Amino acid sequence: MSETAREETEAVLAGRGVYVLILEISRETEIEVGRAKRSICFKRGFYAYVGSALSGLEHRIQRHLRSSQGETKKKHWHIDFLLASPAVRIVTIILAQTKERKECEIASHLLRNGLEFVGGFGCSDCGCESHLFFSPQRSVLFSAVRSSFHASGLSPSIFNAGQTQ
Repeated sequence: MSETAREETEAVLAGRGVYVLILEISRETEIEVGRAKRSICFKRGFYAYVGSALSGLEHRIQRHLRSSQGETKKKHWHIDFLLASPAVRIVTIILAQTKERKECEIASHLLRNGLEFVGGFGCSDCGCESHLFFSPQRSVLFSAVRSSFHASGLSPSIFNAGQTQ
């Protein structure tokens, strides 16, 4: 990564904001999620998880990356259970700085886009139907996520998972 790209990455991650993790699940897998241990069968394909980091993007993104690399830690959120699976990897991170809670707006836009979703995932603290969306095609999911950021008045920064480590 060039010095300029590194500085741009650091500047974006230094703020607060909203993010979407684009995940790839390599094979159908069943995972127990949450404190209630709800068993969910995840199809092979691509998923977009919408989250917020109003206390800091860098800390939250690094936590997710460590989790996806097998580092054990206490599982707080639904996404922690999913990322702990060896079948799951983060491929792309899309984020934008904002001081406003925009994750529900982005999730709502993805829902209106007609994407499949995992009911109740990642939204136990809001009224959304889901914060996890599925597509068998990465390009369809990626396009929907980018347009949801723009529809929410945000300019997204896009990183391959390896760029933020």
